[in-house]
Amino acid sequence: MMASAEQIVYTALKDLVPASAGKPSRCAPDVAQDGVELPYITYQAVGGQSAFTLNGGSGLRNARMQINVWAKSRPDAITLMDSVLAALTADSVKGVPIGDATSEYEADTKLYGARLDFSIWF
Repeated sequence: MMASAEQIVYTALKDLVPASAGKPSRCAPDVAQDGVELPYITYQAVGGQSAFTLNGGSGLRNARMQINVWAKSRPDAITLMDSVLAALTADSVKGVPIGDATSEYEADTKLYGARLDFSIWF
């Protein structure tokens, strides 16, 4: 069975933010669970390219995966996003960043974030 884009991303990123015993995962789809420790990573599929032509499908799939990192400080968010960039562009994934990271600040939680989309073929 072919891995999904979500499985590929999770496998590549989970060790960047290992969870403490008994705590929620710090690498999660869509949103972080309540009580998650900082920093953490969330990811979601936000589209992709079609691999179909007039001749049919190529057997490949593409996902545009949006990766979000959240931390207590801007430098921590930048450092974690740099690690995400290295992990998803490594030979094991061969993701292609779409643009560069966008900085974020969440006033309600006082968290600093960064967001970057990747094109991943699988």
